[in-house]
Amino acid sequence: MKLSPKRRDGAVATAVMVLPATVLYTLMLIVPVGLAIYLSLTNWDGYSASPAFVGGANYGEVLGDPEFRRAAFVTLLAAVAGTVLMNVLGLGFGMLVSRTSKVSSVLRTILFYPHVLSALVVGFLWSAILGTNGAINSFLTSHGAKLLPFLSDPDWATVTLVCVLVWAGFGVSTVLYIAGLQTVPQSLLEAARIDGATRWQTFRHVTLPAIAPVVTVNLVLSLITLLKTYDLVVSLTSGGPAGQTQTLAYLILWNSFHDGRLGFGSAQSVVLMIITAGLALAVTRLRRRADQGAHA
Repeated sequence: MKLSPKRRDGAVATAVMVLPATVLYTLMLIVPVGLAIYLSLTNWDGYSASPAFVGGANYGEVLGDPEFRRAAFVTLLAAVAGTVLMNVLGLGFGMLVSRTSKVSSVLRTILFYPHVLSALVVGFLWSAILGTNGAINSFLTSHGAKLLPFLSDPDWATVTLVCVLVWAGFGVSTVLYIAGLQTVPQSLLEAARIDGATRWQTFRHVTLPAIAPVVTVNLVLSLITLLKTYDLVVSLTSGGPAGQTQTLAYLILWNSFHDGRLGFGSAQSVVLMIITAGLALAVTRLRRRADQGAHA
């Protein structure tokens, strides 16, 4: 079927506008992912010009590696717990500072400020506060109290890592929730009050359904961000004690560049990519079902 000149011009204009984004998407995502998949099937060490093809050997080693399973557990724990805490705190603080006032503006800036800082800076800051010779333990020992093993005990270090991740990231969730809360029609809120609904009933049946898309976006963004946590681990715990706080991203980069096993590291990164995509899709579908159930 032959296109009319008008439709042909429209198609050309659409192609021209879409082309830059398509090129960037291909160069920044498709090519790197394809390269990672290819390298994961080799034993490349980062230097050799012609790495040997090893098939799925790297994936077999990844799935049987106890260190990888431990890092996966820590990563999933931090991602799930951190996502829940970030969104609960983000929504709570968002509701507190959603009103337009000078005090709310100052509080928003304070809440968002940790996200502006580099994750490395945040890690070093909290390490100086919570470390064995840090500010808190120095204060405790000077008053005759015992040291608290924030970063020296495996369990304490894991909890500390999650708490610092939440502190550094929930400001973004707060800002997004503030934007969502400001789109809730005031007429609906006033109608709920007139009908005698309590604050909890108004929140559950009016506010929450209205900001459901924001909740979904926040959950997915928080989850993806926490699954690829690396730089804060480097500066806060360096993966310790005894590798107990290594995340998958930290382990991937350690194996790839410290041990010179980029083929094996690429296999680990592909597994992490699959886990991230699967969890993101699962969260999105669960949120859609919840939204559909609420509107049914």
